[in-house]
Amino acid sequence: MRQSTGFHMYVSYQDDDKVSIYRVDPRSGGVALQEEMAMAGGPAPMALSPDQQVLHVGLRGSQHLASYRVNRGTGVLSLIGAVPLQGEPVYVATDRTGRFVLSAYYYQSTAAVHAVGTDGAATLPPVEWRMTAHGAHAIRTDRSNRFAFVPHIANRGPNAIFQFRFDERTGRLTPNTPDRYSPTEYLGPRALVFHPTLDTVYFSDEQNSSVTGYQLDPSLGTLTPFQTISTLPAGYDEPNTCSQIHMAPSGKFLYAPNRGHNSVASFTIDAPSGRLTATGRVATEPVPRAFNLDPSGHFLYVGGLDSGRLASYRIDQTSGELTPLETYEGGRRPMWVLLADLSA
Repeated sequence: MRQSTGFHMYVSYQDDDKVSIYRVDPRSGGVALQEEMAMAGGPAPMALSPDQQVLHVGLRGSQHLASYRVNRGTGVLSLIGAVPLQGEPVYVATDRTGRFVLSAYYYQSTAAVHAVGTDGAATLPPVEWRMTAHGAHAIRTDRSNRFAFVPHIANRGPNAIFQFRFDERTGRLTPNTPDRYSPTEYLGPRALVFHPTLDTVYFSDEQNSSVTGYQLDPSLGTLTPFQTISTLPAGYDEPNTCSQIHMAPSGKFLYAPNRGHNSVASFTIDAPSGRLTATGRVATEPVPRAFNLDPSGHFLYVGGLDSGRLASYRIDQTSGELTPLETYEGGRRPMWVLLADLSA
C-alpha cells in the first residue's frame, strides 16, 4: 500500500452546477481547492464505488444518474456516461460489491437499482424501479449485502423504514417479512449508517431531532429499536430537523447535524451494546445538510446550505468531541460531502 499524501474531498454545489475537488492535508485537516468541475443538471447525492474508481452522481435538476472515472493520482473526474431517471434522486449508494447503484426518490416515492456496466457506468433499464411511499430519503445495503433499507420521513411520508431482501447477483429487491418497521413515535427516519462490526444500524430522525439505534437480525434482516436519543440540548424548543448521519471508521463515534439549532451533535458508541452517549454539540454553518468525515476519522467537514461555506473540525480520538478549525468559501447549496484516500 502506498503512503497517503493526502485525501480528496468532493463537494456537490447544486445551484452552481459544479462539483468542487479539494485536497485535504491528513495531518492538519487543511483544505485546498484543486479543481471545480462543471456538472450541469444540479449535482447532489454522490457515491464512490468500493474500488474507488468510479464516482456516481445524482443530478436532481435534470433527473440523471451520471458516472465518472476517478483519476487515482489527481482525483480528477472524467464522464463515462449518464442515464435518464424517472424522478429526482435524493440519495445514491452502491451495494457492497459495486456492481449496482441504488437510489432513493423522495417525491416519486421510489427506490431504484441500476446495474453497473463493464465500463463502470450505471446502465439502462433499471433492475428495479420500485414504488414505496412518499418521503423515501435513502437506501443502503447492510454489511452482508443481503438486505436493504429505505427510510421514509414523517409528515410528508409514512414514518417508516422499508425492509428488503437484496440479491447481489441480480440486484433485485424483494420485500422482507415484515416489509417495514413503523416507529410508534413521530420520528421521521431519514438517513442511516451501519456499524462496522456490530449488528446495529443508526438512523437520523428528521422530525424528532434524534438518532435511533436498531438491532439488525443478521439472519432475517429485520430491525428492532433499542434506543432513541436527542441531538438537541435540553430545553431547546425552536424549530429543528436532522439531516444526514455518519460514523467514525473506528465505530467509536457518531455524528448528526441539527438544521435550526445549526450544530453538529456527537455521540460515543458503547462497543458491546451499541448504545449511544451524547457528548455535546458544536456550532456550525447555517443549515448543515451535508457533512462527512475523512477516511482516517480525524477530521469532520460540514457544508452550510444557506452560507455555502465549509466548516472543518478536529475529532478528539478519545472522546469524539469536535474542535473547530477553519472555514472555507464553497458555493451555492452544498448538497453532498464525500472524502476518499485515493492512494490506498
